[in-house]
Amino acid sequence: MSTQGRKNVHGKGGVRFKAAYTKSKYESMLRTLVTDLIVKGSVTVTKTTARDLVVLADRLVTYAKKGDLANRRLAARYVRDVWADEANKVTALQKLFGEIATAQKDRNGGYTKVLKVANRRGDNAPMALVTWSK
Repeated sequence: MSTQGRKNVHGKGGVRFKAAYTKSKYESMLRTLVTDLIVKGSVTVTKTTARDLVVLADRLVTYAKKGDLANRRLAARYVRDVWADEANKVTALQKLFGEIATAQKDRNGGYTKVLKVANRRGDNAPMALVTWSK
């Protein structure tokens, strides 16, 4: 019998395990979360996700404070193309470069803050609230 077997079927020769949660899925989740943070102003996530989210959000604010075309394109790689204010036709990227960057112009870092909140009910995971520093 050949050891090649069917892929991802246990007991059928050479099983190749398929990871359920890949790096690309995690990066996509971070892109969505940082866009929600820009649009809504705060996001509740797990504590480990909050660490990665703060790093990405601070990097985007640094891009926005520089404000030139190259940094706008670098930020556009991460921020999703959604409306932050549909009535005034403002996208999330425009809000980042307009409102958030001007509010943080006197700050040299620490643009976000993480507040611990209660553990999640289902699996008791430690949760955190990520907001913009004032």
